[in-house]
Amino acid sequence: MSRSAHPAGPRHADVLPEGHYTAPPADLNSLDPRVWAQTVERTPEGAVAVGGLDVRRLAEEFGTPAYVMDETDFRARCRAWRDAFGSDADVYYAGKAFLSRAVVRWLHEEGLNLDVCSGGELATALDAGMPAERIALHGNNKSDEEIERAVEAGVGRIVLDSFQEIARVAHTAARLGRRQPVQIRVTVGVEAHTHEFIATAHEDQKFGLALAGGGSSSEAGEGPAAEAVRRVLMLDSLELTGIHSHIGSQIFDMAGFEVSARRVVGLLTRIRDEHGVELPEIDLGGGLGIAYTPEDDPREPHEIAKALGDIVTRECEAAGLAVPRLSVEPGRAIAGPTAFTLYEVGTLKELEGLRTYVSVDGGMSDNIRTALYDAEYSVSLVSRASAAEPMLSRVVGKHCESGDIVVRDAFLPADLAPGDLLAVPATGAYCRSMASNYNHALRPPVVAVRDGQARTIVRRETEEDLLRLDVG
Repeated sequence: MSRSAHPAGPRHADVLPEGHYTAPPADLNSLDPRVWAQTVERTPEGAVAVGGLDVRRLAEEFGTPAYVMDETDFRARCRAWRDAFGSDADVYYAGKAFLSRAVVRWLHEEGLNLDVCSGGELATALDAGMPAERIALHGNNKSDEEIERAVEAGVGRIVLDSFQEIARVAHTAARLGRRQPVQIRVTVGVEAHTHEFIATAHEDQKFGLALAGGGSSSEAGEGPAAEAVRRVLMLDSLELTGIHSHIGSQIFDMAGFEVSARRVVGLLTRIRDEHGVELPEIDLGGGLGIAYTPEDDPREPHEIAKALGDIVTRECEAAGLAVPRLSVEPGRAIAGPTAFTLYEVGTLKELEGLRTYVSVDGGMSDNIRTALYDAEYSVSLVSRASAAEPMLSRVVGKHCESGDIVVRDAFLPADLAPGDLLAVPATGAYCRSMASNYNHALRPPVVAVRDGQARTIVRRETEEDLLRLDVG
């Protein structure tokens, strides 16, 4: 969000601290479709409904805090990505965004593949019935157990991340009598326009093998990536199917993908010239951004598909290469907009001339992203409509931590009171996946809503769950 003073009128307008806020919206009751799932609407009574169900009913039945997922929206986004890329490309949902057995079944039914990066994610995928050949295993430090389970299950590809991993996967595949399809993850020297902690394609980080040697990102094919290709091609138990690149997360600008594709194609050209092999696939990863606030302007799947397809085709034709199959890995772009977190308001503290602190019954244990990445979110009063003036607010959690902030700066109605329900949209990605038991908080449930029906797909933790693990 931009940092601008709001006009006279809203409460706390006399002194304005530096913050991440804009002028208050003209209507605090409006729900911007850019940040809310497609079936979310405000009813004539003033409350918000999703999938035809009033959030007050959901709060009563499932409690708060709760992640509420619009299954219709999730499935529609799966189809939009699948249709945008068509039969000449593969779409892998990045399971790290949010994964459960129900989500795996939705992906399978909607025709998407699945990218996993841990033994737990792999176990969930296999248990829920995702065909192993439609699974990719990622990770920078896969255990021997994870590698063995993936090879034994017959996953469609393992993305290799180091020289040691090449040897370990090859050894496991040979011992099991398999020829394992693999890709090599490369770092292409592109720093995406994103937070430092989620930029993943510059050389100084833990992922992948650099295209260039000596810390330079100039010429592809001179560094560890080319050596990794040479080693894989020498091993009979490995089948090199492509090159993988991932440049970051929450990206809106396609320029980084263009640079990445150009450098990967440079490596493909060297592989052809030196080894006589044309690899059949390029995976450009994921990281496409979503709208957390109305100021965000993400691209639609069909725009992304056309842009990426044009980039790869242009670079390959310029290099005299056959155009390889393209793979992408949207995670946040599918799951993120499909859910909101439902909270109940507890205490309110007005700091005269500054803002009002609005405490809710969750916090950094169910959404660490604000504290970790300085992420920005929207928030709305959803249990009723209000005609009150806007109040500059900071939505905070109940944890013993000053950084326990859910929404740093937002405008909420000045008549907000304990017991009201707030909802923070666009929390379908990474919030439940990164949730914790800080202060022994109980992780919220995930409730899926579709066509007037709601069901728990991940249940709320209980105190018994906590105590069961405490064996001391």
